[in-house]
Amino acid sequence: MRILVVEDDPILSHHIKSQLSELGHQVLCAGTAKEGLFFAKDYPNDVAIVDLGLPDKDGISLIKEMRAADLRFPILVLTARSNWQDKVAGLDAGADDYIVKPFQKEEIVARLNALVRRSSGFVKPEMTADSIHVDLLAKSVRVNDNLLELTAFEYDLLEYLMRHSRQVVSKQRLLDVLYEDQEGDPNTIEVMISRIRKKIANAGQENPISTIRGQGYIFEIQAQ
Repeated sequence: MRILVVEDDPILSHHIKSQLSELGHQVLCAGTAKEGLFFAKDYPNDVAIVDLGLPDKDGISLIKEMRAADLRFPILVLTARSNWQDKVAGLDAGADDYIVKPFQKEEIVARLNALVRRSSGFVKPEMTADSIHVDLLAKSVRVNDNLLELTAFEYDLLEYLMRHSRQVVSKQRLLDVLYEDQEGDPNTIEVMISRIRKKIANAGQENPISTIRGQGYIFEIQAQ
C-alpha cells in the first residue's frame, strides 16, 4: 500500500513510517496540513493517516479539504483526544475510521488493511480474477494454484492493476506507485509488465493485462 502520514510529531511519524515500511508499504510523511494536502493531491495514495493536532491547521479542516478536492482514498484519524465529540467530528468531516494514541502497531496495520480492502470493494483480504488469486496479507499470487515467483515490484504492479481492474492506469502512475518520490525509468514498467505476463501465461492463465497505446495499461478481468 501507499500510505500518506500527516503527523507533526517527528518521532511518532518516524516510528509509524519505520513500522509500516518494514511490512513492505510505501510511506510518505508530511508534518503540516499544507504539505499533507500537496502530497494528497499530487501522489497516488491508497490510504491516509491524519493527526487532528497539526501546527498550521487542524486535521478536521484538512480532511474536509481533501474531500472537497474529490480525493476518495480512506482516511484514518489519529488523535490523542478520547472524547466522543472529536471522533464524531472527524467522521463527519469525511474520515473513515479513527485510532486513539497510544496504539499498538498491530492495531493500526489491521485498521489500514481493512479500510483499503473496503474502499477497493474487497471485504476479505484477498482478490480473485479468473484463475488468479492474490493473498493481500501474505503478498503472494497463485495462478491455477501455482505460486508465482514475483519480485516485490512485480507484486506491487500486479496488485495495483487488479485493484483498479478495468481502468486504464498510466505508466507515470505506476512509476509513482513503485518509486514514491524518486524518479524511475519508464522502460522499467514495460519490462516488469512483460515479465508478469509471461509468468501468468506459464501458469496457464490467458494474459489479463492489455496495453492501451499512449495511455497505459488495463487489467481486463474484473477482480473480486
